[in-house]
Amino acid sequence: MAAGLDEKLEPIYQEVLRRNPGETEFHQAVREVLESLGPVLVKYPEFADRKIIQLICEPERQIIFRVPWQDDKGVTQINRGFRVQFNSALGPYKGGIRFHPSVYLGIIKFLGFEQIFKNALTGMPIGGGKGGSDFDPKGRSDGEIMRFCQSMMTELYRHLGEYTDVPAGDIGVGQREIGYLFGQYKRITNRYESGVFTGKGLNWGGSRARKEATGYGTVFFTEEMLKVRSDSFDGKTCVVSGSGNVAIYAMEKAMSLGAKVIACSDSNGVIVDKDGIDLDLVKQIKEVERRRISAYAEEKKSAKYLEDGNIWTVPCQVALPCATQNELNGTDAKTLIKNGVIAVAEGANMPSTPEAIRFFTEAGIAFGPGKAANAGGVATSALEMQQNASRDSWTFEHTEERLREIMVDIHRNCHQTSEEFGAPGNYVVGANIAGFVKVAGAMVAMGVI
Repeated sequence: MAAGLDEKLEPIYQEVLRRNPGETEFHQAVREVLESLGPVLVKYPEFADRKIIQLICEPERQIIFRVPWQDDKGVTQINRGFRVQFNSALGPYKGGIRFHPSVYLGIIKFLGFEQIFKNALTGMPIGGGKGGSDFDPKGRSDGEIMRFCQSMMTELYRHLGEYTDVPAGDIGVGQREIGYLFGQYKRITNRYESGVFTGKGLNWGGSRARKEATGYGTVFFTEEMLKVRSDSFDGKTCVVSGSGNVAIYAMEKAMSLGAKVIACSDSNGVIVDKDGIDLDLVKQIKEVERRRISAYAEEKKSAKYLEDGNIWTVPCQVALPCATQNELNGTDAKTLIKNGVIAVAEGANMPSTPEAIRFFTEAGIAFGPGKAANAGGVATSALEMQQNASRDSWTFEHTEERLREIMVDIHRNCHQTSEEFGAPGNYVVGANIAGFVKVAGAMVAMGVI
């Protein structure tokens, strides 16, 4: 029997492996949750009797389709599209769409599975789902991206709806892509159904603070972890992996709380600026010019660019992995611990490997798992749905305050649950159990469906 799994859960995990061959990220996400659930089955034996865990590991619906489109030269390109509608016990499926060449069914299922528990933790009435394509938007013109999005939505629209499935953005899908996707949905359905997409532009139904929400939320969660230890961001040296949406706004909020962010990255390399990252310059390079982060070093003499560098070798007190799955491994965790890290919070989905998480936990580092620490994005998406449903628009300050309240509640819930189930301060256990119990309770209430 594999280490860490309760004897009742091991056969369930083996069945997941058998039924979903080759989907390594999905296997990892399932195992990480199952490792926490042994004590839950003792307290709630009905979950085992009703086979709730087996049900929760099987998506309600998996949609795979081809996406043909023409590039600017008139050449036909063919990609694959996915939408995994994982669990709707708490509300309509809710989760982003990712455009990246690495996308395949296993990635979408891991993200959708994580989304079930993350969405439950927000306290909002939303289920879990995820979608995407192996399309790579890098280097593509606006026209090519529009044609791809329109082709994808021509199939996807029939599976969406504000009471059915509400997508948002993810890696490779920002406001531009959401606009093209929503426009085609509106065109095909002949309905201005604002609540069917979140992450929209402000002047056509979007929510203030949605763009900032995931990064801000990660920092709010980290702030709460530090408070429990009678500490704060003030004066802390911080590194943030990535330089996309999540990373930029995690840096912004950390800086506003007194942290000094000295490094960020993209898939080509790492920028280290001992004077502190110039966030306006990063925004200009990434959000306006859509260039690589290496351009930062060309503008700032205080910065050093490390091509193919490893950001986790940069000494810091707070580390925020905000790029992609499995970017921080066991060796990186040991390096961070040796260099004095005191808190790590996941702005990305599953960026730390199981070995890294084990090292952080054993070393007593405050570790915030993604399903809790990066729930601010989907929480604010749910707030956007709320505004759309009431035909309302909130101020940035009001939305940010609601986001902070939700993240404080998530932290409190995870912290209290970890204590209740005998693992005080272990946010992985707290998040997994708190999210699972809420979804499982709803599933029991609804019967065998």
